[in-house]
Amino acid sequence: MIPRRNSVEYNPFLIERGTRPLLVAHGGGNLEFPGNTLEALFNTYSVYPNAMFELDVNMTRDGVIILSHCTTLDRRTNVQGNIHDWYYTDLIAQEVNFNFFSPIRNGVRIDPEILIPFTNYAGRTVTPRDVSYPYGVRPRHDTIFLATTLEEVITTFPNNTISVEIKQRGEIGLAALDTVIDMMVRLDARYNTFGRMVLASFHSEIFERLVELRATHPNLMFSPNESGLITLYMTHWVGLDWIYNTPITMIQIPTRQGSLPLDTRLFIRAVQRHNIAVHYWTINNEEDMRHLIAQGADGITTGRPTLLKSILDELFP
Repeated sequence: MIPRRNSVEYNPFLIERGTRPLLVAHGGGNLEFPGNTLEALFNTYSVYPNAMFELDVNMTRDGVIILSHCTTLDRRTNVQGNIHDWYYTDLIAQEVNFNFFSPIRNGVRIDPEILIPFTNYAGRTVTPRDVSYPYGVRPRHDTIFLATTLEEVITTFPNNTISVEIKQRGEIGLAALDTVIDMMVRLDARYNTFGRMVLASFHSEIFERLVELRATHPNLMFSPNESGLITLYMTHWVGLDWIYNTPITMIQIPTRQGSLPLDTRLFIRAVQRHNIAVHYWTINNEEDMRHLIAQGADGITTGRPTLLKSILDELFP
């Protein structure tokens, strides 16, 4: 067998074969509490303190990186507009509530008058008071899920690994990436940001900038966009993955891409031989969780951390 090149030397997201995979909370655990909120993260932390957080970020008009899956506020909040058109200070002053899941079209709420409150996987509404907080921590607000900044996450959970996806694109997305990098540099000495954070984006211009940034930040960890994943898969498929040397730390993938199965043990092993971790999303049912654990996945990204934790405890007592 031709030896595979290590894409990176240090990889905290790769597990030893036969050991417990990483529990990765999608949006912080977005089927148990509203996704990309500090409260969802505290809930997951109460379930499993060693969880990894998978988060989405956008930059506000005043240059603050906040958590949000959407680039607009229409779906997840009680207000409307592009996140980049809002000041973070106004989001807080107006107590904008990130506790909704309303239908949108092209990022805009279909009916501005209709707001659908978040309900969890069991169909229940939740409040910040329903979270099991660590000793000494109190809810930020009794009823409202306030905007959460990436810096709050980094400093509140100093030991958890974090995946950060840049959602905005173009010049705004690139500016958001630069702001995230500057934050990581500023906080690294105290919070080990370059040792526990991995960055990602579906947008090619963001991924290209990430590759470039390795020249000045050699410890920067990131995952590929879709074209990078296709390149990795195709080199594996034709038996030439030994030539692959893009410096990625992990791939974050579904179990299938069209007609291509991505959850085979052969593919997982091929990627891992490059010292690249294989994480799957978004896995919310028990059967799929058990299947991926058996296949040797390094991480399982789920909106239901409580369910995955119970399975991991059973299989890895």
